[in-house]
Amino acid sequence: MSRETVIVTRDVEAVVVPAGDRILIPEGVEVTITQSLGGTFTVITPHGYMARLDGKDADALGKEPVPGAAASATGPKPGAGSDVGEVETQVWDALRQVYDPEIPINIVDLGLIYECKLVSDDGGVKVEIQMTMTAPGCGMGDVLRAEAESRIRDIPGVTGVQAEIVWDPPWDQSRMSEAARLELGFG
Repeated sequence: MSRETVIVTRDVEAVVVPAGDRILIPEGVEVTITQSLGGTFTVITPHGYMARLDGKDADALGKEPVPGAAASATGPKPGAGSDVGEVETQVWDALRQVYDPEIPINIVDLGLIYECKLVSDDGGVKVEIQMTMTAPGCGMGDVLRAEAESRIRDIPGVTGVQAEIVWDPPWDQSRMSEAARLELGFG
């Protein structure tokens, strides 16, 4: 997406990148949209802050609100004997919709997902994720973890989800997919 300057049409809460602090962007402020991926928006404020807005707040940027999760409406329903393999495919698809707010790469291709464990559970599937951030000081960890959990929770057949941020082993560029390395010019 190319950069687009818009006027905020209502007060809207955002998360400062990479600190993770919540701020209020007031109505009437001009912001520049730098990224619109996975249902979230990254903007630059007049004070130079980079901030991330949820898709549900797209209207504040003059855009159509973006639905929360990309789960299939035709997937298995809880209690219907969910197929773990089918749910696993949907989990990975959902995780690929969670994007780093600073660069146009999803958390799977960045290599931030260390483990994805699915366990059958009374007609559904519980999902346990271990993930990391590119740097220990990244304040976006809780934001990205919560988004991953929310997207997975919305998948039909999922009865529970827990994502944990881990720091061992430390992340490095070798964990990125080849496509991500090429996109960022590391290839």
